[in-house]
Amino acid sequence: MQIIRNPKKLSEILKKYRSKGKAIGLVPTMGALHEGHLSLLRQARRENNIVVASIFVNPTQFGPGEDFSRYPRPAAKDISCCRKGGVNFIFYPSVKDMYPQGFSTFVTVEGLSSVLCGEHRPGHFRGVATVVAKLFNIVQPDSAYFGQKDAQQAIIIKRMVADLNIPVKVRVMPTIRDKEGLALSSRNVYLSLAQRHDALVLSGALKLARHLFKSGVKDSAKIIGSMKKMIKGKKSAKIDYVAIVDLNNLKPIKKISDNCLITLAVRIGKTRLIDNTIIA
Repeated sequence: MQIIRNPKKLSEILKKYRSKGKAIGLVPTMGALHEGHLSLLRQARRENNIVVASIFVNPTQFGPGEDFSRYPRPAAKDISCCRKGGVNFIFYPSVKDMYPQGFSTFVTVEGLSSVLCGEHRPGHFRGVATVVAKLFNIVQPDSAYFGQKDAQQAIIIKRMVADLNIPVKVRVMPTIRDKEGLALSSRNVYLSLAQRHDALVLSGALKLARHLFKSGVKDSAKIIGSMKKMIKGKKSAKIDYVAIVDLNNLKPIKKISDNCLITLAVRIGKTRLIDNTIIA
């Protein structure tokens, strides 16, 4: 396993493998790796000859007052996780490597980026789309791997790839949860023991939604109301949004049918967590 910091150097190395017909898989991350990331690395390992993991805490997707400066950066642990996941190359650039002086080009996926998390985090998905586009250009992977927990992000990246004719297959893998049902997230480290217990209300609300749907309730407003009532039962919880939307265009739907996304964002104390489930 090699650690490469220079974008041009990585591109040159991977070009040699590509010329030999080797399939390349990319797992973009911001570090603070956990079992969720490891599942992506292992999937990439199964499907490709060469696996690249990027570790870059991307400043352009953080808004004012967000946690960029304190975002966890456990480098040694991350490198160990990559080795465990069978990574061939870690791309570990600096901010100057990715955004050199004079950088002024950004990618915006209109519409999809301004709703849900985009409404509460203006500019967030512009930063995500831009850095992912850069990673795709540097690595030129055959496949790239993302987690279903970040459903809106995955939908936006798929749209960007389709709209810009980027020759990469976007693979969205299932959310990994702890034994109690909490979706794994790098931000879970911010939670106290009591807050971690309260955070289980996210997955609990999603289970409630699925139960109501299976019981015959199709009215989105009724399901959302029940979910919100459950979440508000936790004193540390503050709802950013609870929504039921079309899986393709993220527009709200009144009656639940197939191909919809039930998604939420909730602040537990000062920590913002997201989760979702798909009705397929």
